[in-house]
Amino acid sequence: MSERDGLAPEPAGELVYDEVAPVTVLGSTAEAEAAPTGGEGLGCHAGAEQLRARAIAAGNRELLERYARDYPKGPHDKPQSMCPAFGSLRVGLRMRRTATVLTGSACCVYGLTFTSHFYGARRTVGYVPFNSETLVTGKLFEDVRAAVFELADPERYDAIVVTNLCVPTASGVPLQLLPKTIEGVRIIGIDVPGFGVPTHAEAKDVLAGAMLRYARLEAEQGPVAAPSGPRAERPTVTLLGEMFPADPVTIGELLEPLGLACGPVVPTREWRELYAALASPVVAAIHPFYTAAIREFETAGRTILGSAPVGVEGTAAWLEAVGRAFDLPASRIDAAKAAALPKIRAALEAAPIRGRITVSGYEGSELLVARLLVESGAEVPYVGTACPRTPWSDPDREWLEAKGAMVRYRASLEDDLAAVEAVKPDLAIGTTPVVQKAKERAIPALYFTNLISARPLMGAAGAGSLARVVEGAIARRERFLGMRAFFEGVGAGETAGIWPDKPEPKPVRKGAIRVVDRRREAALEPSPC
Repeated sequence: MSERDGLAPEPAGELVYDEVAPVTVLGSTAEAEAAPTGGEGLGCHAGAEQLRARAIAAGNRELLERYARDYPKGPHDKPQSMCPAFGSLRVGLRMRRTATVLTGSACCVYGLTFTSHFYGARRTVGYVPFNSETLVTGKLFEDVRAAVFELADPERYDAIVVTNLCVPTASGVPLQLLPKTIEGVRIIGIDVPGFGVPTHAEAKDVLAGAMLRYARLEAEQGPVAAPSGPRAERPTVTLLGEMFPADPVTIGELLEPLGLACGPVVPTREWRELYAALASPVVAAIHPFYTAAIREFETAGRTILGSAPVGVEGTAAWLEAVGRAFDLPASRIDAAKAAALPKIRAALEAAPIRGRITVSGYEGSELLVARLLVESGAEVPYVGTACPRTPWSDPDREWLEAKGAMVRYRASLEDDLAAVEAVKPDLAIGTTPVVQKAKERAIPALYFTNLISARPLMGAAGAGSLARVVEGAIARRERFLGMRAFFEGVGAGETAGIWPDKPEPKPVRKGAIRVVDRRREAALEPSPC
């Protein structure tokens, strides 16, 4: 649909840029200051059940049912993680020649854009503001449509991603009615409500799956543009899941003796890579929760493999699975294993890890990290992930359980904290609140997202990558014990807050607490000066 179709878009609002965290305000800017709510006063502050009921009444029952199948909930409401829309936003912002537009409550958009720029997005995010009137009357959809027409410049963009957050999804803003293309620019509309998509990791799959579906349908209709880079001369394996940049290179080296090459990594960095990803006969689900993306690959007739080449046993099993998928002779598979496994074994032996470690997180690679820790010599009694169990995570789950680990899918913060309390590990790897609670108990801890998942895991490069940071953290246990002894009693009980009257002192124990009590008593007494 374009102006030549006789349906010219409505004039869009003025473009406003914020130099600190760029946000382009599109549509009715005069309405941006109004507090957004849904029909009949329903706003983003409403509970998940209210929003879900409203979305069903607005015609989004099928969408929510599909999300419930793709991303099944756990025993609790949802994992305690950041807004799920951050995942899809991050995927879009990493793609070249792709524009991103959000429609949702202003506070949500601010938080999402702040976080995305904190993680180095360096790209403007479009925002279509609204209020109760524009939401109820349907004017919001017209504003979104006008914004899309405003942005659709084929010289700058291959695609525009429009994302409904909670309130527009609950109110049934119909992004599916947007034109599929405008002047050759693809329009991708997705809904990523917090009450329908449990984690930000799975929101990556929402956008990746939508883009793969669009690209697959394009390829079915006729020839498509070739990838901008050199085309692989050998059969390729597509990698599914965001990973450390060195890991695809390492996987390519592992595949070379098999006569294979590493294909694109999905989510991709540009649109043309989607065609190459769909062309690979085999897809390796490195992160096994990409259910929507896997559905598109299976529709295209591709074979899906679980697990990943981590450690000696993990790499051997993965190479065997790849070889079977391509129907390669056993001799070639054995040659690939002979080339890779001695290097991995040597790397593990050169950087052993000793200690009991609990692993938890919400990135989706927790089971792979736990496997590598076990193969490095660590004891891992508990692995918690906020992501759901899928058939493609079963190889890792079965291996870990055989090694004595308890694997908990859709783990809550309470699950992870209970594991730390019960196991009393030498090191706790987890989310920010897990790290905080562990350190309060003088247990060394590492933040999974920034310190663990931002390291190579595959092949020989990954074999020794965790040892230095893990061993260094475990070695700091005595420092934590010393700090806890020094500050014991401070900030808790009668030593917390400001008291109008001096409370009755408790019996003083021997140790650092005596010093604390003296200081506190001196502070309460009148100064001799």
